[in-house]
Amino acid sequence: MRALIQRVSTARVTVDDVVTGEIGGGLLAFVCAMKGDTEKECAWLARKIVNLRIFRDDADRMNRSLVDVGGSALVVSQFTLAAETKGNRPGFSTAAPPDEGKRLYEIFSADMSALGVPVANGIFGADMRVELVNSGPVTIWLDTASG
Repeated sequence: MRALIQRVSTARVTVDDVVTGEIGGGLLAFVCAMKGDTEKECAWLARKIVNLRIFRDDADRMNRSLVDVGGSALVVSQFTLAAETKGNRPGFSTAAPPDEGKRLYEIFSADMSALGVPVANGIFGADMRVELVNSGPVTIWLDTASG
């Protein structure tokens, strides 16, 4: 499973001009299930993200987690994180099939919520518009295959 996370002061996603998810301070997590991923990868990635110490402490150092700061997460599915870019046209054959990708996306969101983080979501497979204000900027790539 792959994720691109961004520390944000605000973020929201809209589908057909309707806001489907919105948060204040916290993390925007773009996620992609890969072929062969299971619930195990969802749980690992959720724990990693909520415990990653990328928020500033009183000494202005990145030393606090999402849980520590009481932040929220906006979780958005993004199969393009599976892009294979050897040529000029990306391929996505390593992404999980849509039904499995949706199932794992929903499990991942539930895992984040079970870890005490308020979670808002986009709509799997929809044409979404994502707006965010990146704080820092802080943007981090995570891949369960890399550990």
